[in-house]
Amino acid sequence: MTTVVEKSIEVDVPVSTAYNQWTQFEEFPRFMGGVQEVRQLDDQRMHWVAQIAGVKREWDARVLEQVPDQKVAWAATEGATNAGAVYFQPVGAGRTMVRLHLEYEPEGLVEKAGDKLNIVEKQAESDLEKFKSFIESRGAETGAWRGSVGEGHGVGTPGVAHAASSAGDSGKAGVSGTAVAAGAAAAGAAAAAGIAAAKHRTGADEDRTPTTTTTETEYVVTDVEVVPDPAATTYPGGPVSEPNRPL
Repeated sequence: MTTVVEKSIEVDVPVSTAYNQWTQFEEFPRFMGGVQEVRQLDDQRMHWVAQIAGVKREWDARVLEQVPDQKVAWAATEGATNAGAVYFQPVGAGRTMVRLHLEYEPEGLVEKAGDKLNIVEKQAESDLEKFKSFIESRGAETGAWRGSVGEGHGVGTPGVAHAASSAGDSGKAGVSGTAVAAGAAAAGAAAAAGIAAAKHRTGADEDRTPTTTTTETEYVVTDVEVVPDPAATTYPGGPVSEPNRPL
C-alpha cells in the first residue's frame, strides 16, 4: 500500500541558499536522522544507506527533474520503492518555503508496523526542522550544484509508479539489531506457545498416564508488539544532485 507524506517548513535564508544546500547530497547525514551515507554516482544517480523502521536498507535513486532554485524530483531505481520532489519558493525577503512530497511503499513486517505508527512522517518533519537549524545556524551553504536535469519535460511530482523498477525489492542490506530482536521475540513467543500446547495435551492424557510424577512449569503467552525505534528511522529517498560543486 502506498503512503504519501507531505511536509513543509519556512527557513530564514534566501531561496538560492536553501536550494544550494539541498543539492549537497553527501551532507544529508548531518541533518537527516538514520541516513548513514549518501554516495554520488554521477550527475543524476546516487546510492543511499539508511535505517528505515529499524531495518538497514540500501537503495539507488535517480534525478528525474532538477530546476535551480525551484525543484528537485527523484525516483528510486533499486532497493526501496519511493519517489517524490522537494520544492523551493521565496516567501519574502531572505525567506524560503521548502516543501517535501514523498510517496513510498513499506516492505516487510517491521517497516509496515512502523508505517502504521507514522514513523516516516514524523521523521520527515524532524529532518526538515534539522535542515532549518543547520542552514540558519550557518547562514550559508556548504556548496552548490547549479546544473539542470530534465527541465521542461513535465515530470510533475513523481509517485511510486516512477519507481516501478524497485517494487518488491527489500534492499541489499541485512536487517538491523532491532529487527533481529523483534524476530527473536516472535520466535520466543512461538516456542512458549508450543510448550503451553504440549502441556495442554499432557493434561488431557493424565488419566491414561502411569504413576510417574513430573514437575511442570506454567508458561503464560502474551501478545508481542514490535514498535520500531523512531530514533533509528528515516524517510526513504530524496532529491538527487551532484554534491560539492563550486558556486
